[in-house]
Amino acid sequence: MDPSVNLTLIIVLVLAFILLALLFTFVPIALWISALAAGVKIGIFQLVGMRLRRVIPKRVVNPLIKAEKAGLQIELNKLEGHYLAGGNVDRVVNALIAAQRANIELTFERCAAIDLAGRDVLEAVQMSVNPKVIETPFIAGVAMDGIEVKAKARITVRANIDRLVGGAGEDTVIARVGEGIVSTIGSSKDHKAVLENPDLISQTVLKKGLDSGTAFEILSIDIADIDIGKNIGAGLQTDQAEADKNIAQAKAEERRAMAVAHEQEMKARVEEMRAKVTEAEAEVPMAMAEAFKAGNLGVMDYMNYQNVNADTDMRGAIGRETKGNDDDGSSQTDNPL
Repeated sequence: MDPSVNLTLIIVLVLAFILLALLFTFVPIALWISALAAGVKIGIFQLVGMRLRRVIPKRVVNPLIKAEKAGLQIELNKLEGHYLAGGNVDRVVNALIAAQRANIELTFERCAAIDLAGRDVLEAVQMSVNPKVIETPFIAGVAMDGIEVKAKARITVRANIDRLVGGAGEDTVIARVGEGIVSTIGSSKDHKAVLENPDLISQTVLKKGLDSGTAFEILSIDIADIDIGKNIGAGLQTDQAEADKNIAQAKAEERRAMAVAHEQEMKARVEEMRAKVTEAEAEVPMAMAEAFKAGNLGVMDYMNYQNVNADTDMRGAIGRETKGNDDDGSSQTDNPL
């Protein structure tokens, strides 16, 4: 055989192999055969159209086969549209199958809306069948007698399919239950009553309708643990007493400062008066000289004035000596005998 013919044949075979590989890659023949074997009527050109629309065919066809085998009638266009919208087609189909088995009425449109809202629709359906238990952390409340009481609750909830879109989540339920526990403990006159009947907390909280506006239905609230905390009332009284003491000390310091200032002011006034007296005393000799010149003061009058001053100085000296002896504890009584 001519070598050129052999080369041409090889090239043709290689090109044919490449074309077939591209064909089987772009056209999911195996997936189409699987769909036909499962009784799902889907055309090969529909699969090619998915490729053109950048839809991964197996992400749509496999859930469609699953739904067909479960007895669900779902249109291919709805599944493809949900995929293009960013939804999880496989999870939606699983949720529909679970809802059908549990006799829960759930349409594809609602299921797709729940999935696009960011919630796990399959988990919601499972929670509708098997309720979930949410455990809260220790929640502290203070009774009227000032004693802190800590309680931990277990909340049994069931998913509410009708409120999954737009309904509040678990955090809201925990927050509302915590608020109810704090309110119930705070309205108790004695912490002992809370310890004796912890079921009062669950009954009171359950009556408040805390699941309103949430994606869950609260079935029960059970107090798992309860404990005593600090004596908040005594601590507040201690803090108040300390604050009152500090205020009293501040006011006393203020009064002391005012007294010191008043004392300093009085001392200044005394010094001022002394200065004025000294100034006045300095003018006395001049006034006496003028009186002598004018003849208003005689020699005998001046001598009497000197005697009075001497007598005054003597009395002052005696008084100071007597006071000093009294301070030393000695007696100034003379015994002539």
